Amino acid sequence: MQPWFEDAKLGIFIHYGIYAVDGVSESWSFHNGVIPYEEYMKQLDGFTAFRFDAEHWADLIERSGAKYAVLTTKHHDGVALFDTKYSDLSVVKRTPARRDIVKEYAEAISKRGIRLGLYFSLIDWSHPDYPSVYPGGVVPEDLSRVNRFSDPLDGVQDEEKWQNFLQFNRQQLSEILTGYGTVDLLWFDGDWERSAEQWGLPEFKEFLRSFNPEILINSRLAGHGDYKTPEQGLPITRPEGPWEFCTTINTSWGYQPKDQKYKTLKQIIRMFCDCISMGGNMLLNIGPREDGTIDPRQADILLGLGDWIRTHEEAVYGTVEGIMTRYWLGGSTLTKDRKTLYLFVYDDPKESVCLKGLCNPIRKITVLHSGKELKYDIHGGVPWFNIPGTTWIDLTPGDCHEQVTVLKLEFAEPIEMYGGTGAVVTHN
Repeated sequence: MQPWFEDAKLGIFIHYGIYAVDGVSESWSFHNGVIPYEEYMKQLDGFTAFRFDAEHWADLIERSGAKYAVLTTKHHDGVALFDTKYSDLSVVKRTPARRDIVKEYAEAISKRGIRLGLYFSLIDWSHPDYPSVYPGGVVPEDLSRVNRFSDPLDGVQDEEKWQNFLQFNRQQLSEILTGYGTVDLLWFDGDWERSAEQWGLPEFKEFLRSFNPEILINSRLAGHGDYKTPEQGLPITRPEGPWEFCTTINTSWGYQPKDQKYKTLKQIIRMFCDCISMGGNMLLNIGPREDGTIDPRQADILLGLGDWIRTHEEAVYGTVEGIMTRYWLGGSTLTKDRKTLYLFVYDDPKESVCLKGLCNPIRKITVLHSGKELKYDIHGGVPWFNIPGTTWIDLTPGDCHEQVTVLKLEFAEPIEMYGGTGAVVTHN
């Protein structure tokens, strides 16, 4: 695992494609029969990108506090946002845009020092050779449930066509891994439709590493990825190893004007805090309009998140996962030397806030955004059994940040937390 990834904390996901023209679900709308394939593809004629400004995107991403960004180079519909010589199905060749979106994005992102991530769909529901085999090579008993974009309709598999498709994938990946500068991260999707053996793993991963031995690959590579990517549902238990939580600002990945179910800025910040509290990153998605502009509500979320991060950056960057919620009913992070603890206070307190199980003497407690030093009391404890008391920190609503408040607790030594069950004190 590359150290930059676990230190990044925040990435921005960008779902951009022809599906923004009519504001329909990306690829799935035709795959699931919501609209005919032919109607979906008519959106090629309406994709103009005439107001697409990669510099503006990059500026917005930089101001959000994100350290990496991931753009969809090709979704399941097979429409490439880059200039590929292996297919005519690209926005460069088939749309009024006539622009290599990936090239402009990559240049703008990279010159700002933001790590370059590219999404690539392993599956391609437009490619004639893709629906040539079944998952694991097993022919289903009930062919009536087979989707024509994914699998053969007649129960006959064609391994030669499948190998042709794999070669096609490798050719397009070679293009994006050689033509757009150093790609730091590949974000795959669609591995569920075929087995690891069918995808040619682990040899396929070795092929990708041949372009850049340090490239990171997400978990959606049939068990051969470098880090886990839970989606939409925030983990309750910390995933094992490096991980990233990908989520949307409303409920849609691509631009859908009818989707008005937006999360608030406070909700987004709290989710972000929950991620970094468990040692993970958040990959927050935006879905630009077909012309390349970004809905002001999505832009405002990125800018608001960035403002909060800049105010509290020492509690974000350079930190590790915090203490368990059995000690503190909220999120937290720690400095790598474990001598500073940051507590995320999500709601205004009625009286004070409570920290349990802390064994160390506290040197100082401050409100991070204001620098105000707070008083505290410690009640209880059984010192002769090394059982600490409960720390009550005097925090008023007037001390709180309008979004999420961060308390900074400083210690002379690395903190230790009590994990026992207490003791019964008797006198005989």
